[in-house]
Formats: sequence, structure tokens, C-alpha cells
Amino acid sequence: MDRTADHPTTAPDGDGTTPPDTASDPLGHLLEVLDLRPVDGPGPRGEDDVFEGDSVVGPAPRAYGGQVLAQAIISAARTVPPGRLIHSLHGYFLREGSLEAPIGFAVERLRDGRSFSARRSHAMQFGRPILSMIASFQEDQPGFELTTPMPDDVPAPEDLPSAIEELTGADDSARAFWAEQSAFDLRHVGGSLYLPRDPSAGEAPRTQMVWMKARRPIENDDQMLHRAMLAFACDQIMLEPALRAAGRSWQEVGGGRVPLASLDHAMWWHRDVRADEWLLYAQGAASAQGGRALGHARVYKQDGTLVASMGQEGMMRLPAE
Repeated sequence: MDRTADHPTTAPDGDGTTPPDTASDPLGHLLEVLDLRPVDGPGPRGEDDVFEGDSVVGPAPRAYGGQVLAQAIISAARTVPPGRLIHSLHGYFLREGSLEAPIGFAVERLRDGRSFSARRSHAMQFGRPILSMIASFQEDQPGFELTTPMPDDVPAPEDLPSAIEELTGADDSARAFWAEQSAFDLRHVGGSLYLPRDPSAGEAPRTQMVWMKARRPIENDDQMLHRAMLAFACDQIMLEPALRAAGRSWQEVGGGRVPLASLDHAMWWHRDVRADEWLLYAQGAASAQGGRALGHARVYKQDGTLVASMGQEGMMRLPAE
């Protein structure tokens, strides 16, 4: 989905008005959005399980892709046998979603085995799919353990500036988004991409690390909810390593000079996770070519436990120099 205003550094389209529930508690608003409403079927392809949900308010005049992906996870999870948690998904962003109407989710029950379940969820709006996702769920089982260690000597999130602090002196609408509308606190190791990079800083790296957590504790301990919220949160930073390597910033994306859009997304959950605890995203850009870029990430708890891996390809078109 189009990302041209997902990270505001200039005023978004419209009058900038924020509904009271979002301004007072953006995380609470997100939790309400993820609590999908069941709808009488059948779906457009005869699916028996149909749900609908609204969209979070953000800087872009369209539905945020991470939100639609998280809602697709919740819709599919509502149909699996108890005790089975999502462990992988593959999704394609097909069209941008509108903020003017609810989004429907039609779930196809592909298979229920002895340990695994597979589901396909289509996010629909105005009779057309905007996201197609297939996900797999598994019962908790013992097995061989292997992991990739967390990077060494990573600064603690408490020692890093927040987005609000990094944007001190920037456009008021940008700071207002992070202060009033964002449900998550993001802290970049080595600096963010909100504002243009200093050209004298040397060659831009193609890796980055970001700490992220929900802005306040989440009373709901449902592991499926926390896994869905991980999908919601990560979508906003998956293409940053490629953007960083190109020496570009979110200000250029928001200004339309660097068109950026998520094309697909893949995730694997390895272990239980809480979205209201600090998580480290160790990220890189594997390749960029033909107006596309591929980002990847490993996600760690503060104690070094690897909880998830993910990849995303997106459209990234740089202006001719």
C-alpha cells in the first residue's frame, strides 16, 4: 500500500483534525479497530466467516497497510481451533484502502490438520480485494531449538531519543502525529529517517536497528492480539533500510519526491511476544532494483530472545538525478 504519508514530516492532507478518542488514547483506538465485528455471510466467494472493521486515523488519506494486515490476522484467527497460534503469513497488498468505509474480511478455511490450520483472508472494500493473505496456525509443541543471537552492544531504548524528541523544531503536524496519534514509541539506533540526511555524513548504511513498543501496557494477554500488533507495527519501518541506503528520508517520501508502497509482506513468529514490551528490530536491505526494494528484519526481546522474522518487498522509485 502507498506509504507516501505514513511517516509525516509535513502537514498531511485535510484539516488535520484528530477524533477525540484517537488523540486521548491512540492505543485504545487501535485495540478497538482490531476487535472485528462478525458479519452474516456468505462472503464474495462463498466464505462462511466474514468480519468487518474500521481504520485507525493516521497522517495518510488512506488505510495504513499494517492495520489491514493485522486485521486479516485477527479475522483468520477467529476461525481456527482453540490453542492454535499464527506462526507464518504471506500477504499481498493489492489496492489502497479507503478511510471512508469499513473494510470487510472474508476467511476461507483451507485446512485443519492434527496440529496445523491454514486460512486465506481477503480484505475487501467496495467489492474489490485490497489485501490477500494466507496464514498458517499451529498448536504449541515441543521441538528442537535453534536461534540467531541478538546483535551485541545495542544501546538501551531508554538511552535513545524518541520520535518526538528527534522532531523538535520540525513541522508541528509531524510532532503532533507521534505525540497524539501513534500507538507505538519508536527509537532508532544511530538516528531516524524523519528528516533529510546530512550529505557530509558519508556513505549511507543499508542496515539499521529500531526499538519499538506500545505506548502503554496492554491489559489483554491474548497472544494472537500481540502477534497481530507486531504485524501492525513493523510495516511502517520495513523499507527503511533501503530508503536509508539510498540516502533518502521520510520527508521526501511524504512530499511525493520518492514514491514508496508496500507490495507484499511475509512474517514468521518463532516465540511468544508482547507488543507492550521493548522489541529490537535488526534490519537490512537485501536488494533494490527495477523500482523495487526488499527489506528484512529479525525481532528480539530485550533479553535477546528471537521472537520473529519478516521480509517485505516494496516499490521505491527514486527521482532521476
